[in-house]
Amino acid sequence: MDLSYEDVQAILKIIDSSSLEELHLEIGDFKLVVRKRSTGAPAEVSSASPAADGGGPRPASTPAPAAAAAQPAPPGRAPGPSRPLRDGDFAIKAPMVGTFYRAPAPGAPPFVETGQTVTEDSTICIIEVMKLMNTIKAGRRGRVAEICADNGALVEYGQTLIVIEPLA
Repeated sequence: MDLSYEDVQAILKIIDSSSLEELHLEIGDFKLVVRKRSTGAPAEVSSASPAADGGGPRPASTPAPAAAAAQPAPPGRAPGPSRPLRDGDFAIKAPMVGTFYRAPAPGAPPFVETGQTVTEDSTICIIEVMKLMNTIKAGRRGRVAEICADNGALVEYGQTLIVIEPLA
């Protein structure tokens, strides 16, 4: 039996809304461990499977997971935009819980910078979930007004990642 991304998301939602502090799930060679950090903090997820851990080389465009960098945002910075959204602004929100990466690989230039013009199909970031890299597209034409998440930070479902303002 294989777990789909939707299955893992459903498990995370159940754990988040329950009083459970930790879950260990093993299905064949697949192992999933979910731990809550503290009240209100995002759940910590780790997994291990022969294909994921010892498997072959990563594609060149895939960032290496950074365990030390994958920490919640520093206490001084609240996740989300630093200013209220203006009329016409569009907030690109995290479609999943994971690690936010601004660039395709460590040391590579970021996908977007503040002030840059983007189209609907422009890649703006990657969110890593269980060693799977999920490309996030802008979905709108406009100019990047603000980048709200730190590179390598854990992001929560629905958290604002980037704000796009319409072009004049």
